[in-house]
Parts: sequence; C-alpha cells; structure tokens
Amino acid sequence: MEDSAKEYKIQSFDKDTQNLLKTALKEPSKVDLERVSSIIVNQSLKDHNFSKEAGRICQTIVQQAEAREVSGCVFRRHLLTRLQQEFKAREETRSRSVQEWVHFVTFLCNVFDCLKVNNVPMMVLVHPVYDCLFRMAEPDALLNEEEVDCLVLQLHRVGARLETMCVQRMDELFCVLRDGFLLQEDLSSVARLMLLEILEFHAGGWRLSDTAHKYYYSEVGD
Repeated sequence: MEDSAKEYKIQSFDKDTQNLLKTALKEPSKVDLERVSSIIVNQSLKDHNFSKEAGRICQTIVQQAEAREVSGCVFRRHLLTRLQQEFKAREETRSRSVQEWVHFVTFLCNVFDCLKVNNVPMMVLVHPVYDCLFRMAEPDALLNEEEVDCLVLQLHRVGARLETMCVQRMDELFCVLRDGFLLQEDLSSVARLMLLEILEFHAGGWRLSDTAHKYYYSEVGD
C-alpha cells in the first residue's frame, strides 16, 4: 500500500491525512468518505499537481468500495455535492483567484475523465465541464494565458469524449474559439498560438499531423 500511496503523491498531506487517504484507497468502508471527498477537493483547489491526478484517486476509492461490495455511490454522492458547491461559486472563485479557478477546472475535467459508472463517464458532469470551458473561452479569459493553457490542456484530455456526449455544445465552443482567435486583437502571441493549435487539433479529428505537432511544439519550446 505504501507504493500505491506514493504513486498518488499524497506526501504533501500531514501524517494523519495520509493515513486516512491510504485507508480510503484500500478499505474505504473504514473511513468517513464525506471527509475524504472534502480533503481531495480542498487539496485540488490548492495544488495544481494534485488536481491533475485526483480523479484517479477518486476512481480507485470507488473501485475498492465496489470490489468489497460497499456502495461506491456513497463516495460519488459526497464528491458530486462538493463539486456542485464549487461549480456554483465558480465566478467568485475566479474573481478571487484565477489560479484556484484553473485548479478547479483541471480537477473537474480529471474527475470527468477518470470517474466512470459502468465504464461510462458520469453524464451529470458533462454540462458543468462544458460550462467551465465556455467560461475560459470568453474574451476576458482569453487574455489570461493561464486560462487559455488550461482550456487547451483540458480539450486535449477530454475533448474527444466530451464531444461524443454532446456534439452540439462542442461545435458551439469551437465557434467561440474561432471567433476569439480571428476577431480578438489583444490576444498575446502565446495565447494565439495555443488557440490555433487546438483549432487545428479539433479540425483534424482530435489529432495533429506529425508536421503540425513539430511546428507547434517547437514553437512552444522556443
């Protein structure tokens, strides 16, 4: 279990919290799953690296619960309640801290990507994920390279799957992104390059040609 705990990078927590998470990952019926969900969400809002992999932790807890014939929906319910609270407060979060807002979107997309029911992503998360990505495509957000970077990364990660679950909203999102790229004159050169890359990535069926990949990523490297 120690190796598994290291895999999930939980060393940033205090010892008691580490032990709680280790137990949740191994025997979730022995811990307070509402507290566990709050710890995971709270840490995701503070720690970008943790927010990128917390969905795997959530999925492992659910899998362990179901393997031991404990209701995995208990943890999912607590997690979704916290996510709903954070989603409702997203504009306040963004006003207070763009970094925390970016962490939330990263975590939300990570949960959508990792946490499944009967091997299908949770439908209840589809439109909240879209709403957050649309917010990051608004003109004021496109001026912030941190938000553009998050938007592009999440589309790389979950865009194809998200599109299969609601193609109309993905089409609308890319219309907004194209308009932003073409019409918004005050974009930075970095933001413009990232937008061009994701537009081409989507147009290519969620993949880049080798030539395009070399062009964009050598540009970013330079």
